[in-house]
Amino acid sequence: MKAAVVDRYGPPDVVRIDEVPRPEPRPDEVLVRVRAVAVTSADARIRGARFPSGFAPFARLVFGIRRPRRPVLGSSFSGEVVAVGARVRDRAPGDEVCGMTGIKLGAHAEYAAVPAGKLVRKPAAVSHEDAAGLLFGGQSALYYLRDKGKVGPGMSVCVNGASGALGTNAVQLARHLGATVTAVTSTPNTALVTGLGAARVIDYTRDDLSGITERFDVVFDVVGNLSIAAGRRLLNPGGVLLLAVAGLADTVRARGNVVAGPAPERPEDFAHLLQLAAEGTLTVVIDRTYDLADTAAAHHHVDTGRKTGNVILRP
Repeated sequence: MKAAVVDRYGPPDVVRIDEVPRPEPRPDEVLVRVRAVAVTSADARIRGARFPSGFAPFARLVFGIRRPRRPVLGSSFSGEVVAVGARVRDRAPGDEVCGMTGIKLGAHAEYAAVPAGKLVRKPAAVSHEDAAGLLFGGQSALYYLRDKGKVGPGMSVCVNGASGALGTNAVQLARHLGATVTAVTSTPNTALVTGLGAARVIDYTRDDLSGITERFDVVFDVVGNLSIAAGRRLLNPGGVLLLAVAGLADTVRARGNVVAGPAPERPEDFAHLLQLAAEGTLTVVIDRTYDLADTAAAHHHVDTGRKTGNVILRP
């Protein structure tokens, strides 16, 4: 099968398309024909070995010290089951499914072998592209806002970095949970985030977030440029600071009203997000879609830091 291979750390041009063995599903796995898969900021960080401050030594142990241990990246995908392992009873060839592969990665390819328990059925009303784009940012936004921020009706939420894969979902989910949303983004994306439900937009190219006088019940930083001290200054009494992208120092110091760390990949959350998308509550924002052969170009676009929503491959 064809796959986008990254066998050394570096810029987007290290990505090449090659023939690799098609995986065989283990007894508890299914083999999925990948129809769409996201190229995320996490993929770009792994490819370029650009890990959050302080995490590089630990990340290299996980992903490979001198070169990527798992040369095929990609986690958030959607596709069709083509074969099932001997112990799989609840999936069959032809089922349309989606999910995330976690640190195993491997979805930037024509096929991926995935544990059956990590998959959910894709609703017919949701396209493969939307399903692949939804899960990466959606599951993190849901975990932070609903589970850690306890966002509910009448609360005020500030989303710092509102136009990316995580931010576009965060704006919509906070609004869905009943909050009034302030979105921080750049001038070209103000109309986008307003259309997604932001009641107010702060254009960071004109206004410094640290200088505003408004205070919030929840501040959600999804880009990693807000320190704990700066974030706390934006909080109402009893407010919560959520750091989706934090360096090691801030992650260690995150306690009390500060939350940091990875979001779990839970199939029940995937199913909930897909239902919201199927009924029209969540809009999946897709910036660009590429063929597998153009994976390096997709990485180039992610590296600009200017993508809105998601970048999708169609193997």
